[in-house]
Amino acid sequence: MSDLFKRGGRPLPLLALPGLLVLLALPFYLDAFWLRIGLFSMAAAIGAVGLALLAGTAGQLSLGHAFFLAVGAYGYAWLAGDPGPGLPPLLALILAVLLAGAAGGLFSPVAGRVRGIYLGVATLALVFLGHHVLLTADSVTGGFNGRAVPALTVGGFGFTDDGPELTVLGVPFGAEERLWYLGLALFALTWFTARGLLRGRPGRALTALRDSETAASVMGVDVARHRSAAFVVSSMYAGLAGALLALAFRRIVPDYFSLALSVDYLAMIVIGGLGSVAGATAGAVFVTALPLLMTRYADHLPLVAAPGSAEGAIGPTEAARYLYGAAIVVILLYAPDGLHGLARRTRARLRRPSPHPPGAGRPPRPPARADRAARPKEHTP
Repeated sequence: MSDLFKRGGRPLPLLALPGLLVLLALPFYLDAFWLRIGLFSMAAAIGAVGLALLAGTAGQLSLGHAFFLAVGAYGYAWLAGDPGPGLPPLLALILAVLLAGAAGGLFSPVAGRVRGIYLGVATLALVFLGHHVLLTADSVTGGFNGRAVPALTVGGFGFTDDGPELTVLGVPFGAEERLWYLGLALFALTWFTARGLLRGRPGRALTALRDSETAASVMGVDVARHRSAAFVVSSMYAGLAGALLALAFRRIVPDYFSLALSVDYLAMIVIGGLGSVAGATAGAVFVTALPLLMTRYADHLPLVAAPGSAEGAIGPTEAARYLYGAAIVVILLYAPDGLHGLARRTRARLRRPSPHPPGAGRPPRPPARADRAARPKEHTP
């Protein structure tokens, strides 16, 4: 049991406690804009972790991640809303995640038999098919204009601005502050379940499968079953991310869940590092926060025009895509294992002891051998 809370010989809670305390205290000091950035980043990190398990650990290329985010988002909105069954929001959230997993399960026979670019093309079809369904199924999705997202309530406590006002330590807690802690709890659940999966037998089997299917099958790994299971688990993480995004947006539209969103998630795991939970989180924060920050500070940035400016100018969203596209090129050239690998190598260099400590000078010369010093000199005649 003690090994679960240790990493590298040091207690894990002692390392995570300062960061956790900072995250818990941020709603008391940040305004709504920064809280929304953090909330969108946490939702993106949940989906990126799922894609990292699929692409980085299992070695399966997927361009359909946006489809499963849409299933989670619209699944929650329909199950908890009207029109819809009007289920309790917490139950609707759980069922939306299971619905995304079921959608991944229906596609898993394809994922279990094809791989590489063929699987990428197959998942690409999911995005276009899903977008068509979202536009035409008006009774469920609201069509082109989308639909409102019901607020989440747990035991009478609502994650919304409506209802009784809540004040904690003199700070009014609105929807952003409440959803911050919900997103933090869901992200912590994702973090620990994903790390446990990677460190257990399923993670080792998926890693062996990524390295060599032949070697994995020789070692007793059921190739088709594990590849299908990885796709289902990844779809469930994407469904959870989609439901959290729906709660943050409060209204969802079909155009958001496009191919560009799937490409964004691929950029997250490439920049952060394939197969790494921490790397996927770092990449998700970078890709999500960059366009939002550039939109806010567009007036102070060179070559970037504010939204709604003259036609032909580079908007903040396009500029952000150019920047993290350049970041992908730099990562692939100089740090193929992403930000996580770069941070790991930096820590290793900092911990490595120096062979010559500062101030020690040059090492002393070894003393002459006694037999050589006592030997008489020979004179040549």
